[in-house]
Amino acid sequence: MNIRSKIETNESSTIIQYGALSINSKGREKMQEKDDLRTCYMVDRDRIIHSKSFRRLKHKTQVYIKTSSDHYRTRLTHTLEVAQIARTIGRGIGLNEDLIEAIALGHDIGHVPFAHNGEAVLNDILPKGFRHNENSIRVLTKIEKAGVGLNLSIEVLDGILNHSGLSEKFGEAATLEGQVVRYSDKIAYVNHDIDDSIRAHLLTEEMLPKGATKVLGTNHGKRIDILVKDCIYNTINNLDTGVIGVSLTQEVGNALGDLRNFMFENIYKGEILKEERKKAQFVVTNVFEYYYKNPSAMPEFYKGIVEDEGLYIGVADYISGMSDDYCLMLFNNIYVPKLSIY
Repeated sequence: MNIRSKIETNESSTIIQYGALSINSKGREKMQEKDDLRTCYMVDRDRIIHSKSFRRLKHKTQVYIKTSSDHYRTRLTHTLEVAQIARTIGRGIGLNEDLIEAIALGHDIGHVPFAHNGEAVLNDILPKGFRHNENSIRVLTKIEKAGVGLNLSIEVLDGILNHSGLSEKFGEAATLEGQVVRYSDKIAYVNHDIDDSIRAHLLTEEMLPKGATKVLGTNHGKRIDILVKDCIYNTINNLDTGVIGVSLTQEVGNALGDLRNFMFENIYKGEILKEERKKAQFVVTNVFEYYYKNPSAMPEFYKGIVEDEGLYIGVADYISGMSDDYCLMLFNNIYVPKLSIY
């Protein structure tokens, strides 16, 4: 028996009946031999970590753009926090941690420069709109490895596609592991964005909704602790009573929703960062327009996409893969006059 088979055997004794056993995976789009050491989900996790698009997350904005402090979250540190929260919840419930980690590490890989500000620009420009979760799938299946893609398991791609939102208008992951990541994403970003906003002196604990902090606590660590434990215990209760789904209790879920709404009203879409959002959108808009008018200036790979799938898609793929720094560099090279001495 090889090592992978031993791990798969161990999974059957540690993962609950509703969890996703690696041996039961629906497989990949392209058949390939199984690894001797790693299960399919372990392979997927490693492929994502070693991808170029994952590395670029370190220079993509979470909320705060080009801050001087090293302590503000980036899209990469957000991803790592989501992965850690999700693994804790998954272990508490008895789910497949490798599948959870793979989904969590890949869930935001399709984000554009300047976070949701850049996403809003592409959504307005592109005839069919733009959603970062769908773009994550495109990056992982059609862009990575010079168009070959990473050939990830169906369960990983499903979890990534369905990680956004919590309302019924958004799809729900087919696995409990994917549902765990969906909740962990919200738990992570609401709380760490509050933490960053307090660090930036834009918020204080006293400004947060009193009803929410009464339920969840008045500091970062306490809130995450309560949310993680509530998700574990409530999901276990769901499963024990025949409800096959991940969720928070109504009281805790409402409190998280209140904090999330507060952040949208005051930080994400509020007046505080309005000017910075406009600047970011101005940069992305003008870089997009330049390459739309001058597609020959793009790298060969993206020119090939233009030929195969059209100008909008080719330019969007190029822009969406950029880090904030790279997008700013291109903007400066294209539009900012250079000093000339005669």
